[in-house]
Amino acid sequence: MGTDLHEMLRSLRVWDVELPDFDPAAAPPAPLDLFTRWLTQAVAAGQTEPHTMSLATVDEDGLPDVRIVMLHGADADGWAFASHTTSRKGRQLAARPYAALDFYWPAQGRQIRLRGPVTAAPPEEGQADLHARSTGALAAALVGKQSDVLGSAEELARASDAAWERAGLEPDATAPTWTLYRLQPQEVEFFQGDARRRHVRLVYRRTGTDWRTELLWP
Repeated sequence: MGTDLHEMLRSLRVWDVELPDFDPAAAPPAPLDLFTRWLTQAVAAGQTEPHTMSLATVDEDGLPDVRIVMLHGADADGWAFASHTTSRKGRQLAARPYAALDFYWPAQGRQIRLRGPVTAAPPEEGQADLHARSTGALAAALVGKQSDVLGSAEELARASDAAWERAGLEPDATAPTWTLYRLQPQEVEFFQGDARRRHVRLVYRRTGTDWRTELLWP
């Protein structure tokens, strides 16, 4: 007999860990400080790849798209990630420069959601960010053609081998379409799971240069 998908799904459990407390009344006035604190705690809790996040965009027809990307930084200028301008996400952001991010850290039953406008950093910042990463990251960027139709695995292998060789010989090589993007959040939600389903949801909403907070029903 095959697997009963619905029965399997009903048997699965989440947050089989001791969940931390979260007092929203003690939250800092700006979301970046709380994000940094939660990320640090996720690392300490052993969360796998806590610096990865879901990135949601929409295309020119308004159809949604989502994928996992890596966080490259977060500061007063926004939450940063990178891609090729010619990739699917790059084309979507060019058409509709607005996106949403989601971090999920089950090691602590936590989730952070952000949404807001996205801008591209100057090219020199994107290249500097790329060269601060690994040789493999540079090689992947030099391959390019992200989201294009691939003719065969052999074609990819040849392009990848050539890019790895170039990245080793030219560590400062540029990838012209590689771009650093920054999402400047207008809204940030911090979700803390609770074993009795009394989840805490604290939302920061931007009001000019300041933030106001409110709680949401779970």
